[in-house]
Amino acid sequence: MADIKTPLLTIDIIIRYKGGIVLIERKNYPHGWALPGGFVDIGESLEEAAVREAKEETSLDVVLLEQFYAYSKPERDPRFHTVSVVFIGDGEGDLRGRDDARKAHVFTEDNLPEQIAFDHRTILYDYFLYTKTGKRPKIKG
Repeated sequence: MADIKTPLLTIDIIIRYKGGIVLIERKNYPHGWALPGGFVDIGESLEEAAVREAKEETSLDVVLLEQFYAYSKPERDPRFHTVSVVFIGDGEGDLRGRDDARKAHVFTEDNLPEQIAFDHRTILYDYFLYTKTGKRPKIKG
């Protein structure tokens, strides 16, 4: 069989916590602030990956509330093509950046950091619009 290449599967989590959304400052390239998340391991469900990555990067226990949307533009990650399934959840515990997160912090729509990695600014824009209107992002080509 030929060397088959497909996009890598990732998850990102919009963690609602203490009146805002948790972002992590990345230790590794691409640098900047990002939603907690990462790669889905072999034998792991999307939901398991989301809860695991949230705990690893933020120290929070997360209760997933819903699957929000999937983002798949080939240029969304400058390293390689990824497809991310984004979840919304509530965080519980003491927020602390760990693993490949330099730090973790709570932001609101009005005080987002300037440097946001990947396409996470778009994801956050879509999320905040969803919280105001109840409308999910339109399918984009």
